[in-house]
Amino acid sequence: MFDPKQMTRMSTDILKLKEWFTPAEVLKLMTHDNAQLLALSGPRNPYPGKLGVIEKGALADMILVDGDPIKNLELVADPEKNFTVIMKDGKVYKNQL
Repeated sequence: MFDPKQMTRMSTDILKLKEWFTPAEVLKLMTHDNAQLLALSGPRNPYPGKLGVIEKGALADMILVDGDPIKNLELVADPEKNFTVIMKDGKVYKNQL
């Protein structure tokens, strides 16, 4: 069940995965792999397009991070500060460039 309170902790909760995965594996798990899992949910999938890839016609969300999260995964723990561009479904929601 969706918990709005959890959304505020999601970025910092991601850091807990560093115990078992590399930063690159964490980022792939949270983006591409989760999209693949969602696609398997069939009629419960709220997104009718292709997920987890950046290509024409896909429902890709993009985030531009000020820094390299593969070297410093902690950057994702403070999206307000470190995410300079946020796009969802092709629409820009944040642009600090």
